[in-house]
Amino acid sequence: MTGSSAQHARRTHRVAGAGRGLALLLVVTGAAGLLASWVITLDKFHLLEDPDFEPGCSLNPVVSCGSVMESDQAAAFGFPNPMLGLVAYGIVICVGVSLLTGARFPGWYWLTFAAGCLFGVGFVSWLQFESLYRINALCLWCCLAWAATILLFWYVTSFGVLHGLLPAPRWLAAFFGEFTWLPPVLHLGIVGMLILTRWWDFWTS
Repeated sequence: MTGSSAQHARRTHRVAGAGRGLALLLVVTGAAGLLASWVITLDKFHLLEDPDFEPGCSLNPVVSCGSVMESDQAAAFGFPNPMLGLVAYGIVICVGVSLLTGARFPGWYWLTFAAGCLFGVGFVSWLQFESLYRINALCLWCCLAWAATILLFWYVTSFGVLHGLLPAPRWLAAFFGEFTWLPPVLHLGIVGMLILTRWWDFWTS
């Protein structure tokens, strides 16, 4: 077995739990994403029943949940996106609650969970681009899910790096050890600035 293969085997078989902070963050972000997915799913059903239905978060031409829900991007996999969120965020809550009870998971479990978080943040990044520059509208509940996913991704990634579950150079582990909060703050700040500048004339009029 080569050195890299041995390191991979150690990572996948290592068992690790998480502190109360990360566990609570998983529960909170999972609950926020689940709430957003649930509300959007209900509104989507209302739209299917009544094409003239106006979701409660459709406030103006920019903050228009109905425009987002009726777009092709809202069903990227052939079914409404929030239905995927109902499952994914439900899993996040289950993992967080398990960690609160003292559960410890093997490395392969953490790697799979981190991969799911990577897919999630990649998917919401695509949705952000589509919402801002193709659909030309925002959904407030979607924004809540975006924020939850961004926080989830960075804190799970930080945990994986700090506990040797994800391969990373020492400087990156040292950075996460001191500034775990910085990447999610910068990420959310960039998204906020994009939203602000995209409709600057509308916000300032």
